[in-house]
Amino acid sequence: MKNKVNISLQVLPSGKGIDPYKIVDTAISVIARSGLLYKVCPFETVMEGDYDSIMETIKKVHEACLEEGADSIFANVKMQIVKDKDVAIADKTAKYN
Repeated sequence: MKNKVNISLQVLPSGKGIDPYKIVDTAISVIARSGLLYKVCPFETVMEGDYDSIMETIKKVHEACLEEGADSIFANVKMQIVKDKDVAIADKTAKYN
């Protein structure tokens, strides 16, 4: 898959004595450093880019959350992949901005 895809990630960290919002902030910072186009939403963060780069970023997010103190992570991932066509966040949301 060489074309751009959209993948959203919701991370729900848990563990004794953790601040889940702090861990979510860590997850978002990993995404921000990835160089991918992304949009933070109230329940998830949407990323745009090639499939492999996004999946590698998701792996790094999970590792960072565990390093930050989460004992467990529940992650919801949604994808939009279109054969032979880029999927862009702006194409779906421009009319609302």
